[in-house]
Amino acid sequence: MNGFQSFKMWIVEQFDLARDALHIYVGLGTFFAVALLFRLSLRDWRPLAAVFLVAVAGEVWDFIDDRRQAEAIELGANWHDIANTCFWPLAIFVLARFTPLIRR
Repeated sequence: MNGFQSFKMWIVEQFDLARDALHIYVGLGTFFAVALLFRLSLRDWRPLAAVFLVAVAGEVWDFIDDRRQAEAIELGANWHDIANTCFWPLAIFVLARFTPLIRR
């Protein structure tokens, strides 16, 4: 297991998280951090794009690690992780963009 995988497992163990929850937190953290750091509205597409890029990059990294360790490749699991990472940021973006519920 490489450093990236070890770090993810350490976070999961230290905070008693399910691996799916880690993806959700990374997605929300990325979405809000990009919006705050660059002073972007939650209606702006760029924080959502950053979440998607982070999700895909993480899964590509996982895919490469699995290949190196000759583990079975489960693309369905990779897509599941991307969906978990992007779901809530996408929901917040849609609410901010198309409803009066979120004004920022």
